[in-house]
Amino acid sequence: MIFLISSINSFAEPVGPIVSNNYSVTATPTSAAMINTTGGSITTMVFNVTAQNIRWKAYVGNVSGTLTLDDANNHTIFDWSLSNVAGEVYATRSSQAVSWSNLNCSNSTHIYNEEIAMNHTDIFDNISATFSAKKHDLFYIGTKQIGQDACYSIHTFVNSTNQSSNFEEVLLYDGTNSTNGHFVYSTMLEQNSQGFDNNYYDFQMIVPENGLSTWSSATPYYFYVELT
Repeated sequence: MIFLISSINSFAEPVGPIVSNNYSVTATPTSAAMINTTGGSITTMVFNVTAQNIRWKAYVGNVSGTLTLDDANNHTIFDWSLSNVAGEVYATRSSQAVSWSNLNCSNSTHIYNEEIAMNHTDIFDNISATFSAKKHDLFYIGTKQIGQDACYSIHTFVNSTNQSSNFEEVLLYDGTNSTNGHFVYSTMLEQNSQGFDNNYYDFQMIVPENGLSTWSSATPYYFYVELT
């Protein structure tokens, strides 16, 4: 799924963006492998299969923005268009407002509860197996500092290849305990960087989809952008 995000205001906290050019692309199934053997034979076979993982989905795109001085009625006295963007993109399943001042790194209990909620029971590709490392740069949520390598994180691929420099994504949680908060996925903005398919993006992120084989609908996510 690829889309362009444009932020109309910038405050001390992340804000909801305007979304345009929203479209999705999924992998095309490959054709069957044909094998023709003679009668009476026994054929030993080794299959190597690459299958689309329907328990996860990805969002990539670009961000433009403006910093403004607004009053409570959104009247603008001055603004600054940004030629370079920095900050984060946030995604959450919750339609309720995120408590940005309480947002911090997710712990193992938060992650386990999110796995239960999303039916991510496969230990090979569930959330904790995917976000198993803590390797990311220092960043800020509003004025709150998140220290380097503090959160569970991943780096999505560049040119279909694993890497550890760009497109960091971390797991966050905004509650005061393990049951009353919101699970949040956050990725750092990169300025027009080469992405997974050799096109250039400002962000890439993956989020879980419901892992039940009987699940037939898509899980909505709510997005915020912080410009710094």
